Amino acid sequence: MDITTTLAKLHIEELNAMQEETLSAILHTDRDVVVLAPTGSGKTLAYLLPIATRLDAKLDEIQAVVIVPSRELALQSCEVFRSMGTGLRPIALYGGRATMDEHREVVRLKPQIVFATPGRLNDHIAKQNFSVSDVHWLVLDEFDKCLRMGFRAEMQTAVESLPNVERRVLLSATDAEEMPRFVRMGKTERVDFLDREEQTPDRISLFTVKSPEKDKLQTLLKMLMEFGSEQSIVFLNYRDGVERVAKFLSAEGFVISALHGGLDQRQREEAVYRFANHSTNVLVGTDLAARGLDIPDVANIIHYNLPVGEDEYVHRIGRTGRWDATGRSFIILGPEEHLPEYVKEQTAEHPLQPAKGAAPQPCMATLYIGKGKKDKVSKGDILGFLCKTCGLEGTQIGKIDVYERYAYVAVSRSVAKRVMKMAENAKIKGVRTKVELAF
Repeated sequence: MDITTTLAKLHIEELNAMQEETLSAILHTDRDVVVLAPTGSGKTLAYLLPIATRLDAKLDEIQAVVIVPSRELALQSCEVFRSMGTGLRPIALYGGRATMDEHREVVRLKPQIVFATPGRLNDHIAKQNFSVSDVHWLVLDEFDKCLRMGFRAEMQTAVESLPNVERRVLLSATDAEEMPRFVRMGKTERVDFLDREEQTPDRISLFTVKSPEKDKLQTLLKMLMEFGSEQSIVFLNYRDGVERVAKFLSAEGFVISALHGGLDQRQREEAVYRFANHSTNVLVGTDLAARGLDIPDVANIIHYNLPVGEDEYVHRIGRTGRWDATGRSFIILGPEEHLPEYVKEQTAEHPLQPAKGAAPQPCMATLYIGKGKKDKVSKGDILGFLCKTCGLEGTQIGKIDVYERYAYVAVSRSVAKRVMKMAENAKIKGVRTKVELAF
């Protein structure tokens, strides 16, 4: 795999300093590597690029294991790797679906790299669902978060079940006080881009918004009306609050995604998917949403509830200003609330504007297509179908994702109904298929 070619495929002109240093540490030393860098700085690509060059595409065995704290991060990291177009086969393994179904997928796909949550990885290894004898690379992503979330015992079991690991890469947005012995780090190369004096990158602007009432719903409404079609994440501390705010915004005409721990796996994936492809403008969620959520063009972070601690605050604001993009963070303060002490940077007060007109609508809509990989349908087939059969321009088509038995595609909201009408009784690869509005 050629890194320059891969970057061109990803439309990336150059790596940032942290990515360059991480790449060099992995490729040009034989040491284990610890990467400490803020959330949103591009750590995922920083370790995937060099490791991909060290995997054998001709070997149909798992050669690298990436342990992550959440299913969301497993899925998103897997998608980043897939987008690199290396010819290597990745898979994401996580709880919330049958282990047997994943095993069948492993057997069919023959992946060379696995992205997994600790418990699910242990399930597969204990059942001998795949061989670990060729696993020479181990990555612990968001290592600090794995420990904070109580995965220490599961991580230790997983690490000790991989006897042939030769290189280890640990990534974190905070500096762990000490490294647990079970990780078995050898000589270590440290890539440290954490600045203890600066919590927030310069590219993120910080604001406070004063709510005249303890109930902040009307304040939030005015903010979102002002932000228009910009992508915004609204953070609350509890599931009940998420459901209440989501219900209110929906009643006001917003198309929103809600994300919290009470949803099943498919509901979570759909919520993130709709937001990522711009079929919704607003994601309302608990701090679960901050765990590994990697969407590049989030313009605004809104703290409806004050974060419970500094770590939650740092990870929340890390959802905007990804890489070299700019973003804004807004803390809504009720009549008796004050900025927490851990917000050290200077903030500006953002004046509220009167809410006028109808709720802004997202620019895209998601269509469900009832054929997938098992029907030998590809992204190119769907793109051709939309352009030739439905008469769309390339600019009217967004993200296309093809799964085993179905596919999702984002199209301009203004043409969604037209597409469904023109797709009636039409064929993709000679077979009639269902096309309908998703979710």
